[in-house]
Amino acid sequence: MSWLLRWVFYAVIVRFVVLFVLGLNVRHRERLPKQGPAILTANHNSHLDAMVLISLLPLRLLGRVRPVAAADYFLSSGLRAWFATRIVGILPIARKRASPDEDPLAACDAALARGEILIFFPEGSRGEPEQLAPFKKGIGILAARHPDVPVYPLFTHGLGKALPRNEALLVPFFLDVFVGEPMFGRDHPQDFVEKLRERIIALGAEERLAQWD
Repeated sequence: MSWLLRWVFYAVIVRFVVLFVLGLNVRHRERLPKQGPAILTANHNSHLDAMVLISLLPLRLLGRVRPVAAADYFLSSGLRAWFATRIVGILPIARKRASPDEDPLAACDAALARGEILIFFPEGSRGEPEQLAPFKKGIGILAARHPDVPVYPLFTHGLGKALPRNEALLVPFFLDVFVGEPMFGRDHPQDFVEKLRERIIALGAEERLAQWD
């Protein structure tokens, strides 16, 4: 039943909102992965971010796509936890270690080993609309552990205005998504993080130039 509800949520509700209520323009869609394992990374301004990125992929991949999300927030209540895990399909990870030996990225390692596609927000949490915050080191560590797994940089524009942080009312606002060429974690983790951030900033610059086309 949960699988059916998830399919209906993304195939009908999310796609209707994204395509008809908001409107979506995707540049370089052909660069998106056709299968897993893979990691999609993007700037993070809204609760809509993960759902919009999932909607870019074919529905046949839905069962293999997992947005990485903070366990302390999304598992904080029974209803929220059910919706986040069963419908949205998040992969919950702890933002703080329960012990020095705990590995916060272990669940991500296992998901990639299963051939899944992770959605990862390197900023860690939602920032101010259309402003890119510093990246945390987790994506660099994860990429270094899986150097043959492609990491796709994406830049999204408009989601922070369509559903800003701490707001519940959806505002119709046209969305742009720019997909970058895949990267591989064969550098030092910090170097990878810096290169990934530069790639996403460059995609943002491409978005601004596209407004003048």
